[in-house]
Amino acid sequence: MEIFRRAILQPGPPETFALQTVQQVIKPQKQTKLAQDENQLLENILRTLLQELVSSAVQSGEPIMQYGQSIDEGESTRGHIPSLLDIVLYLCEKEHIEGGMIFQLLEDLTEMSTMRNCKDIFGYIESKQDVLGKVELFARGKLVMLRTCNQLLRRLSKATDVVFCGRILMFLAHFFPLSERSAVNIKGVFNTSNETKYEKDPPDGISIDFNFYKTFWSLQEHFCNPASISLVPIKWQKFLSNLLVVLNTFEAQPLSDEEGNANNLEEEAATFSIKYLTSSKLMGLELKDPSFRRHILVQCLVLFNYLKAPGKTEKDLPSESMKEEIKSYEEHVKKLLEMTPPKGKDFLHKVEHILEREKNWVWWKRDGCPPFEKQPVEKKVVQDGAKKRRPRWRLGNKELSQLWKWSDQNPNALTDPQRVQTPSIAEYWKPLAEDMDPAAGIEAEYHHKNNRVYCWKGLRFSARQDLEGFSKFTDHGVEGVVPIELLPPDFRSKYQSKPNDRSKRAKKEEAKGTAQQGEENQIATPASENDEGIRGDLDASTTPMDAEPETTGVTDMVSQGGSPMPDEHQKQSSDTDAGQEMGQLEADSEAEAGIIEGEVDLDAAS
Repeated sequence: MEIFRRAILQPGPPETFALQTVQQVIKPQKQTKLAQDENQLLENILRTLLQELVSSAVQSGEPIMQYGQSIDEGESTRGHIPSLLDIVLYLCEKEHIEGGMIFQLLEDLTEMSTMRNCKDIFGYIESKQDVLGKVELFARGKLVMLRTCNQLLRRLSKATDVVFCGRILMFLAHFFPLSERSAVNIKGVFNTSNETKYEKDPPDGISIDFNFYKTFWSLQEHFCNPASISLVPIKWQKFLSNLLVVLNTFEAQPLSDEEGNANNLEEEAATFSIKYLTSSKLMGLELKDPSFRRHILVQCLVLFNYLKAPGKTEKDLPSESMKEEIKSYEEHVKKLLEMTPPKGKDFLHKVEHILEREKNWVWWKRDGCPPFEKQPVEKKVVQDGAKKRRPRWRLGNKELSQLWKWSDQNPNALTDPQRVQTPSIAEYWKPLAEDMDPAAGIEAEYHHKNNRVYCWKGLRFSARQDLEGFSKFTDHGVEGVVPIELLPPDFRSKYQSKPNDRSKRAKKEEAKGTAQQGEENQIATPASENDEGIRGDLDASTTPMDAEPETTGVTDMVSQGGSPMPDEHQKQSSDTDAGQEMGQLEADSEAEAGIIEGEVDLDAAS
């Protein structure tokens, strides 16, 4: 122990002298790791030394975690007990000694200390949480740490030491994994020992409604054990009647914003108590406290959430009438929470979010608390000669998946001014327009119109952005799609369409559709004759626009010998009528188009 006393007083980190100190005290068989009996001997020495240090600190009247602390020449040294714990923690972390020894010393230290000193000790535990939670230490000391924290919780008052109890619970929640079953109430047992005592008989000189006082505090009996309400219908109806009285009273006596700000719980957190006083003399003041009202209303929502919780057996499920009543009262409670200042809407939103997350916790417990950690996937070794499976890409193929990945890695790609953009029609067709200029002297085999990919992309751009120019492809080919303003002045007249040409084309298409509809309405016409008539119409439609429709129709009807055959007499008559009707319609349409454009088509008029 004398060697450890001198080691505690040494300045600097424990890495420089901790292992050497152990070797001087124990003289181990192995230089860097103690055997089982050597660990036991060292543990007895350290526990005895810790007890003497605590006794000396108590006799001196100093806090035990600050005993031996001094300030020399502006540099402060740590107390004796924290220095000893640092040395042991380093040895446990490096596996020089048994890993559970530090947890045993911390448990002894809390048992020998008062609650005021335990707060300082627990502060040291919180500061070393990351080291204590490592795998090599956690497996050896998790049960000892759990026992130490539970003993502290039993010694603390749940009414006055709320903050310290909360620190211990938060430490356990971070120290142990989320799937640790020791912190889960698997059976769903309620703490029925938490009884709320209140006055049964009215005192003398009371100025409030004592019946309301008894009705109000009787709700705690139902909140203490919600399972008993759903099993007994009489208790459920009694609870609803009492709750309705309380809710109507809260609604009849709303709180103003001034009262809410005057009794703000956040500003008086130091005086917060987990359990309210039940004296009848305080009833009037408590009703004006917004935190008091919120406490009762949140209890109602927790009870309703339990009754509606998933995973219940069929006998525990509420009836249909009970579900309707729960829904009605739940809406009433939420309305009152929203009305309670300060920031009633925000408070209600947070409570609803917590209760919604609670459903996931219930489902997890119902399924047996499966661990959240997923085991790493083992890579299977592919044997030689085995057929390898084709990789599956997220978006169908490798290129699309890589493109999606690039978009995630480059969020500014769409707003970068230097990015590659879809060119305009004029920019895209400019190389082809230069090829069409004879002054450029470009040979025909090097023209862009011979590049099929270039032409295909350009037609797609024109179909989306320049539909009128795209329509010239039928008459002039890909060179006709090039915008007129890009062409040399001498070539513009060749690819520029006349206004009346478009109207003539539309009229001829309309006339052809009318003629075809008339032929379809003919009755008892042989199939061969219909085929000949359709062929004649198609031949007529494919003639140039300046040709005369009457001449074209007659030419189609004349046989190669110059006169019709006897067995084709009926066919000649039918085709002649159709041709005359078709010619007449086309002539009328062309005449009308000429009048509209201010011109006279002499061929159509004749």
